[in-house]
Amino acid sequence: MATEAHGSESSLVFHPMDQFKVTPLFGDGAVHWYTITNVTLWMAISVIGVILLLVVGSRGRAIVPSKGQSIAELTYGFVYKMIEDVTGKDAVKYFPYVMTLFIFIVFSNMLGLLPLSFTTTSHIAVTGVLALLVFLFVTILGFAKNGTKFLALFWVSSAPMAVRPLLAVIELISYFVRPVSHSIRLAGNMMAGHAVIKVFAGFAAIAAISPVSILAITAMYGLEILVAFIQAYVFTILTCVYLKDALHPVH
Repeated sequence: MATEAHGSESSLVFHPMDQFKVTPLFGDGAVHWYTITNVTLWMAISVIGVILLLVVGSRGRAIVPSKGQSIAELTYGFVYKMIEDVTGKDAVKYFPYVMTLFIFIVFSNMLGLLPLSFTTTSHIAVTGVLALLVFLFVTILGFAKNGTKFLALFWVSSAPMAVRPLLAVIELISYFVRPVSHSIRLAGNMMAGHAVIKVFAGFAAIAAISPVSILAITAMYGLEILVAFIQAYVFTILTCVYLKDALHPVH
């Protein structure tokens, strides 16, 4: 039985979750905190892509913009309007941080769709750090701007007095859960879509169902392009919502 099980396992030609393994680019295979891995590489490529688009692509500032300048200006306007609509004009001063988050996540998501690439935002270690930075930023900002009045965020003044303490506990718990839900939403969606594509790709080797599999891969790939943008948008708009709570902690 053990032999049969081993033979069955070795006969698998694809493993959908293998694409998410963190592997070192150099060395004997051990991963330490200082090891340069595939995650490090593709995060660096994302940063270079952001610089090429926002710095190099728009440095000419021509009246008739190039394609790169047009994309940079559209992205700038899109994020600026998001902050203004969700958080208010007084939050525009924090535009650089929100813009950095959005464009980095978009590039990371889109680059992960390239063949032989690595989707850094499919790892909770990456999205968790981004979410934790947002959490710490808005919490520190909330106390810095409002002092102890920031605690009004947890006190539901519109509710009956008898239930306000219970609601305060619930609000406090939900506040500290924010970085967990913020990070898992992004990582989970990116991982799920890529895993499904890999499963369909495995079935493409079977001649009888390969046409159906190829159609499914094409459809899923198109969907993942949309998801890559939507998940960056969701992460950013939630950041704007949290920023609004920090600036205006009224429940």
